Amino acid sequence: MAASTIEWTEVTWNPTTGCTKVSAGCKFCYAEIMSRRLRGMGQEKYKDGFSVVKEHSDSLSAPYGWKGSKVVFVNSMSDLFHSRISTDFIKQVFKVMNDNPQHTFQVLTKRAERFKELDNELSWSKNIWLGVSVENMDVMHRIEKLRQSSAAIKFLSLEPLIGPLPNIDLRDVDWVIVGGESGRKPRPMESQWVTDIQQQCKDANVAFFFKQWGGTNKKKAGRLLHGRTYDEMPNCQK
Repeated sequence: MAASTIEWTEVTWNPTTGCTKVSAGCKFCYAEIMSRRLRGMGQEKYKDGFSVVKEHSDSLSAPYGWKGSKVVFVNSMSDLFHSRISTDFIKQVFKVMNDNPQHTFQVLTKRAERFKELDNELSWSKNIWLGVSVENMDVMHRIEKLRQSSAAIKFLSLEPLIGPLPNIDLRDVDWVIVGGESGRKPRPMESQWVTDIQQQCKDANVAFFFKQWGGTNKKKAGRLLHGRTYDEMPNCQK
């Protein structure tokens, strides 16, 4: 477990590491950049490079020892539903999450086809939230597969938002996160795109969380929208 600076979670847990690019949102992957830094620092988990997808059985016991209740981003440095992660290991990760109902586990993926394929084989306890990344209209199909999942809480991460997303079908979606791209050469996010999504969430009574404007100096750009912060969280009393 590691404390996280990601605004919508508290800590990260990485029972798998490594990934490969699947869509436009992956172009400037923050996890890939972070992996290089961690490799340079000599961290064992990242010694083989980001393109090598690995399962870490020794990380599975960690949540059993955490005190209190945590909001946990699962695999901030990977994708649990990557094709190179065995079904057996995914089931082991789910058992850990099932066994620790005091914690909330946020699983975010770009591989909606895989979780749809495995949905009936997994135990979706209420403390497991499932989200899909949707960076532009080309990958809107992920939302329909999310809607078909058995997760009690379903969310969208529209980050990095690199195109408008009009007329999102928000049926059965509990939470929407929006954020711009940051880094050395970030692709711009138009304010109108954000305003439109915020209004769609309001109309559909879906919790809206605005993470950041991004840019080359994301701290300076901040996260105010309409002069305020939006830190809405989903209703878990379902």
